[in-house]
Amino acid sequence: MTDPATDTEPAPRRANRRRLVLAAAALVTATGAGAGALALSAHGEAKAERPGSAAPSAALATVVRGDLSDSRTLAGTLGFAGQRTVRGTGKGVVTQLPEPGAGVTRGNPLYRVDDRPVMVFFGDTPVFRTLVKPGVSGRDVTVLADNLQALGYDIGARGRTSGRGTEFTPSLAAALKRWQRDTGQQQTGTLDPGRVVVLPGEARVGDVKAQLGDPATGDVLTVTSAAKTVGVKVDAADATPIRVGDEVSIALPSAKTIPGKVTAVSHTVQGGGDEQDEEVTGPPSLRVTVTPAHGADVKRLDSASVRVTFTAETRKNVLSVPVGALLALREGGYALQHRDGGLLAVDTGLFAKGMVEVSGKGVREGLRVVTTS
Repeated sequence: MTDPATDTEPAPRRANRRRLVLAAAALVTATGAGAGALALSAHGEAKAERPGSAAPSAALATVVRGDLSDSRTLAGTLGFAGQRTVRGTGKGVVTQLPEPGAGVTRGNPLYRVDDRPVMVFFGDTPVFRTLVKPGVSGRDVTVLADNLQALGYDIGARGRTSGRGTEFTPSLAAALKRWQRDTGQQQTGTLDPGRVVVLPGEARVGDVKAQLGDPATGDVLTVTSAAKTVGVKVDAADATPIRVGDEVSIALPSAKTIPGKVTAVSHTVQGGGDEQDEEVTGPPSLRVTVTPAHGADVKRLDSASVRVTFTAETRKNVLSVPVGALLALREGGYALQHRDGGLLAVDTGLFAKGMVEVSGKGVREGLRVVTTS
């Protein structure tokens, strides 16, 4: 350490030298509050000399009051997610196919086999057997009952709903027959696996894989989510603050910014494995799904590269200064420097976008302090 008795270097020059060190920390804080806080803490261990007066040419900053937000902007891809393949299970040949982009809704035909419609039900269990004999029960019967009831048909009193699922009752068979009549199907009161496709919910036709005349047992088409979403790859270490329901902003290729909301955060970590395995290279990451608040905002875009801004923390109505205005003290902590060289001790809060929240006795809006940036 320099001997104060023999140190002849002017105090303003020493103060400016310390500010050059802190300026580097100011650049780091632009990447986020965590990195900025670590950089400044390291400089806080240095024993800075107390300045006598500020250099006449030192830059000045003003303490401002307002909202301070720690936000991150990441690349994302807008499109239709959740693609899955629909494979035929019945006999016959494909005689009619939908157009790509067509909507897929409950109780309506998706394609036709032997000129008979293959209808859509929503649920989590496919129809894996012919439902013909009253008294059988299972989760496939539950899917049938749930869908007929959702379509407005009276299915009567439900049978057993134990671990074996709902019972196929005569009243349920009668409701099935009425639905078949109303939708132009053969009124059998029975249900074959090849006559219904079970999907998780409303969807959209993606690619059509089959051709007219193909056997009905192959891949027929793909479906995707009905609404457009944005997929964002987030480093696993940075994903903790992101939660379902968080509001975000989405910057479109046209430079227009639209509101959105986080609708899903994956719990499966990707990457971080063997560098020779292309499927797991790169740092560990999670997939975050964002849905535009208004579908009409992206109506004209089927897919696009976008930018999504996440706000991790917001401090309302606080005082802040550029990070370059912080001066590390020998005894620890930080201070702001008046233009005349006097120091004003401060407590620091949120670091965001090159600014830092400050508070303490004498800190007020409009105060002019020395800064390096």
